Amino acid sequence: MMIPTFTANSTEVYKIPVYDEVEKGLYAFLKRSIHDAEEAGAEAIILEINTPGGFVDSAEDIANLLDSTSIRKISYINSEALSAGAYLALHTDEIYMSPSGTIGAAAVIESSGNTADEKANSAWKAKMKNAAELTGKNPLFAQAMADDSVDLPEYRAPIGKLLTLTSAEALEVGYSKGTVSSFDELLQATNLAGAKVIETEETFMESLARFITNPIIVPILLSIASLGLIVELYSPGFGVAGTMGLISLVLFFFGHLVAGLAGYETIIIFVIGVLLIIGEFFLPGGISGILGAAAIIASIILAGGDIEQMIIAVIIALSVAIVGMVIIMKFFGKELKVLNKVILSDATTTEKGYVSNKNRVELVGKVAVTMTPLRPAGTIRIDNERIDAVSDGSFIGKDKHVKIIKVEGSRIVVREAVEGEATE
Repeated sequence: MMIPTFTANSTEVYKIPVYDEVEKGLYAFLKRSIHDAEEAGAEAIILEINTPGGFVDSAEDIANLLDSTSIRKISYINSEALSAGAYLALHTDEIYMSPSGTIGAAAVIESSGNTADEKANSAWKAKMKNAAELTGKNPLFAQAMADDSVDLPEYRAPIGKLLTLTSAEALEVGYSKGTVSSFDELLQATNLAGAKVIETEETFMESLARFITNPIIVPILLSIASLGLIVELYSPGFGVAGTMGLISLVLFFFGHLVAGLAGYETIIIFVIGVLLIIGEFFLPGGISGILGAAAIIASIILAGGDIEQMIIAVIIALSVAIVGMVIIMKFFGKELKVLNKVILSDATTTEKGYVSNKNRVELVGKVAVTMTPLRPAGTIRIDNERIDAVSDGSFIGKDKHVKIIKVEGSRIVVREAVEGEATE
């Protein structure tokens, strides 16, 4: 087997895959790849694009990253560059496409699946227009990709439809510089034949970070964390639910650290929050617990790249936690076990054998004679024993027969006996 050799003056080309969704994790991977290419003095970087789109904020960050490097940038759309993918392709110096490649359909879509509001759409249309003008392309077609009010019926994009160009159409309107069937043909077309191709790949950590930092996965992770920790509060010891909650939190911060979205300061804020909540068990007033909860929520929000998305994720997680608490308390009748060591749960009830003095319940139902008037308090005699008593509310005179109706510790309640009870 022959090992290819390269001359000392051979050029290097970095081939960087841009696959799947455009999100924060992809930004971290591209940042590392472009930095490596710059360090190596590469002649060019080639983005091999096959993406249905992604998140606007991530696309803007990556576009800024591409604009900041002076290395020659080439897009090779070997399948599709839609939405955010089209925006990234427009931020490279040259675009080449495979025969089956497409580019376009770049409207802003909310997470609910609906078109974004006019403010967001207007900003995005302007960015698409600027991206086309940046490399000398006709901005009309970029606008038509993001704005369905642009009328281009000859390209299947009348009013009400977004523009998506085939490889032949992109070549015709000057968005593509050529249609190539393979990567080798691309190197020939770009005068890079014979260059040493360095194919960058995501590390396992970067792939994991891309998954964890996906805006769809973030609220799921935080919901698992909040629900797991809530369930643990109602369980003795530390079990599966708490472990799952902690693992979810660790994964959340790990992914955002690897993706370069969070710094160690967010971890420090989180740890301070945890310590403040622990301090709540020993400090009065509740201030420590409130500050701790605020610090934890702040650290989670700051760990993400988009504050608005992170606030939504936190709200979802808190909602899941509240619903979990209601279900646990209402349907399972659970109590907070974690507070057992700091809250006095025992009551000095009669049922548990606690009495302040002798409780003479055996007197209930017996008939006595008043030694003094009851107004309502006074003295009664029963079996030659003098006892303090109170009437049930009415005045009872001296030497009247009364019936004991209630005994509450030292408090004995009587009422005047009716005919037939006086002989009891």
